[in-house]
Amino acid sequence: MRIVLGLLLMAGVALLIRSTALSVLAARGVILDVLGFVVVLWSLRYGETWGSTFGFVLGLGADLDAAHWLGRHALALALIGYAVGRLSRAVVRDNPVTQLVLLFAATVIHQLWTLGFEFGVLHGWPLLLQRVAVSALVTAPFGVLLLALMRHGSGQPLFCLAADESGPRP
Repeated sequence: MRIVLGLLLMAGVALLIRSTALSVLAARGVILDVLGFVVVLWSLRYGETWGSTFGFVLGLGADLDAAHWLGRHALALALIGYAVGRLSRAVVRDNPVTQLVLLFAATVIHQLWTLGFEFGVLHGWPLLLQRVAVSALVTAPFGVLLLALMRHGSGQPLFCLAADESGPRP
């Protein structure tokens, strides 16, 4: 029950931040992919089952918030949650390079999928690729910095080792 409440709280906070504070940056062309970031964070911590569940719930909330095709964000975020959660068994989760690569890949996949629905014609693809590149180049380093600050502030690792299954998993 505790993990379900955490899931709903994290999803609500991410959607609120996306709709309010980060909309100013998005209007200027800098998209900080908070949805991809929290799905990667949740999936690294809780694995593929809860990662895909969180991605799906968060994606449906984002789809309802933005009033466009239902399932557009939900599918991409659920697949990202599953893939990152599955990889979390084999990678060093507290390694900043691992986090940077996972955040970069998740942002590129999420942005390509969701922005692909906005540009239906071929001449819009250069703008799409530019927005995806800017988003990935901003989100990944900012996410790693935020995770480092959270780790430093708590004084302990955020994620357990892959071999240590007695950690934060439910």
